[in-house]
Amino acid sequence: MQDHRPVNMPENAVAVIGAGPGGLVASRWLSAHGLVPTIMEASPRLGGQWHSASAASATWPGMRTNTSRVMTAFSDLDHPQGTPTYVQQEEMLNYLERYASTLGLLPHLRLNNRVERLRQTAEGTWLIRSISDEGTRAEIFRQVVIATGRHNLPQVPEIPGLSSFDGALGVAHTAQYAGAERYRGRKVVVAGCSISALEIASDLALGGAREVVSTNHRQRYILPKLIAGVPTDHLMFTRAAALLGEVLPPEELAAGMKSTVVKAAGRPDQFGAPAAAENIFAAGISQSQHFLSAVAEGRITMRPWIERIEGRTVRFSDGSAFEADGLLFGTGYRLSLPWLHKEIAETIGHDGSHLDLHDQTFHPDLPGLAFLGLYDLIGPYFPVLELQARWIAYCLAGRLPLPSPEVMRAGVEKARAMRSGPPSLPMHVAALIFARNAGVEPDVDQWPELERSLLFGPLSPVSFRLRGLDAQPDAPATVLAAAAAFGAIEDNRFTPEEEALWRLVSPRAALTAA
Repeated sequence: MQDHRPVNMPENAVAVIGAGPGGLVASRWLSAHGLVPTIMEASPRLGGQWHSASAASATWPGMRTNTSRVMTAFSDLDHPQGTPTYVQQEEMLNYLERYASTLGLLPHLRLNNRVERLRQTAEGTWLIRSISDEGTRAEIFRQVVIATGRHNLPQVPEIPGLSSFDGALGVAHTAQYAGAERYRGRKVVVAGCSISALEIASDLALGGAREVVSTNHRQRYILPKLIAGVPTDHLMFTRAAALLGEVLPPEELAAGMKSTVVKAAGRPDQFGAPAAAENIFAAGISQSQHFLSAVAEGRITMRPWIERIEGRTVRFSDGSAFEADGLLFGTGYRLSLPWLHKEIAETIGHDGSHLDLHDQTFHPDLPGLAFLGLYDLIGPYFPVLELQARWIAYCLAGRLPLPSPEVMRAGVEKARAMRSGPPSLPMHVAALIFARNAGVEPDVDQWPELERSLLFGPLSPVSFRLRGLDAQPDAPATVLAAAAAFGAIEDNRFTPEEEALWRLVSPRAALTAA
């Protein structure tokens, strides 16, 4: 197969690498502002992680979302009437295909089109070499959006003796999990305290596994998916919570968050799990509807981290041991962009975990290149992906100015300084960053009838269609419907707790109180 001579694409053409949720929503907003996306997807079907047959997917048939249907959708398309609160994998894939069809993206899709190299030319444009059934293409674009997702290279820790494990079901990462049937009647160790590790341990315990042992480095606080019938993401990831983080010192913020979490879900040790650290930021937060209940019922046994493995025997750091048939590691992912030219990778400090970018998106030395959704997000992805996609589209289309080089360099330095911390980004914090950058953060004072919904309701995608570019006429009614969807916010009257919190975060409230 021979490389073709590079083809200069039209001035308004933008390469979008990846046809998962990020690539699709980026293409939707690029198209809305006069740009023409070319969406390159290595798989034979769009959907990214939600296409479970893809080699890069960590989902499995029948898997449910861990965020509500309101927060796992974009502002232009709702899930069909009657969709459950938590959407199945197959229905999520159908949703993304309907989104691509409804928003006119299908003609822009190149499936089975794998990017092999991205590099910057001497003229500052971007050369992409890709391979498909039609052969090899070499194309030059003025602008490129990288939206391949973060969770594409499973990571398994080094453990003495791991390679010698000889249980009948072997060793796998949870990315390869395909359901509980294979483990029925078997003894399984699930390592990790991420959402996927907890959900899979629960799935095994309730799906017929003989014994399930859960092991982790540190015990996190664990929230259920529903609190009094309301999705946890509607209650925890609010604008008020994000604003509170801007005014309170970290210690006070941690104490307040711990109080909220324990009040809603209890402490892990109350269920028979190990105690979590007092500081909730040090411990971390995870989510699973059934995990702690399964621990309390004896369906799941908790152990500290694995010390070594001897044949089928898994030995833990407290001296206990377990004869296992299979090991599953829910221990995260490395960020893999192997097709980036070495100079680009070095410029952004790509180390498999962090990227040195201004607000997770731009680099001053890489004009015309944008990164979308390559962070490990805590909470719902879809609202944040859409906000970041809108900001990128507005900048690339010239509807908003790019941040100045000085501002971007300061942002890159901030990213470098945070390398020692976790790469995770709380959803409500990210949403406000991108909304402000895109000029679409709603002003509560302009919408008094939506005040409570905007502060204490879910940060739904439509709540950022009230003002600025692409304001939507029916957004106010849709915001109210999203906030009231599960009965959490049925009117605009603050509770006493909300009133007190509002006075902390609102300058107008403080002025009124004075």
